[in-house]
Amino acid sequence: MGGYFITFEGGEGSGKTTQIQMLADHLKSHIQGCDPLLTREPGGTESAESIRQLLVTGRADRWRAATEAMLMSASRHEHVVHVLRPALGAGRIVICDRYNDSTRVYQGVVGGVPNEDIEALNRLACGDLVPDLTILLDMDVEEGLRRAGTRATTESRFESKGTDFHRRVRQAFLDLAEQQSDRFVVIDAARVVHDIAADIVAAVMPRLAARGLS
Repeated sequence: MGGYFITFEGGEGSGKTTQIQMLADHLKSHIQGCDPLLTREPGGTESAESIRQLLVTGRADRWRAATEAMLMSASRHEHVVHVLRPALGAGRIVICDRYNDSTRVYQGVVGGVPNEDIEALNRLACGDLVPDLTILLDMDVEEGLRRAGTRATTESRFESKGTDFHRRVRQAFLDLAEQQSDRFVVIDAARVVHDIAADIVAAVMPRLAARGLS
């Protein structure tokens, strides 16, 4: 595909939404004609957003981890087919708030769904679509949950799973980033937003240049 696929991962309250928008603004102002597509998971299409509401609202114990994984993958398949592949095929830079690494971590490592089942769902949902670059925003769990708690939203089901759950999520993301260090860049997200954004730009722009996209 002619485009470039960037995903953002991290725990709750790590600032993904803010940093995605800042990166998009930078790309628009520094690359002539650049129109990055910003999207998210679960979500990205009307049907996938409907599934999102099932996943991110309600009690923490509303779904078993395996059910979550299947719902996430159903949402993701719609997203891949109708949004991600067409945009990348058209040569666009795509920036996605979460992708299948979140399922590997939340439902797999932490939720206890066997890795072979998670990877089978990922193959079904995504085919061979792997991010070119994954930015992992890492920060202290307690501070992240505190930040997440200040948001005016009903989408707080995962935040309500408790501090121990989210400590395990953080460690699982760091382990995954170490295992796949060619794809991941870990960014300290416990700093002022402009310093974080500068580090993200420093990671992204040389990679785009190497692909002839800057």
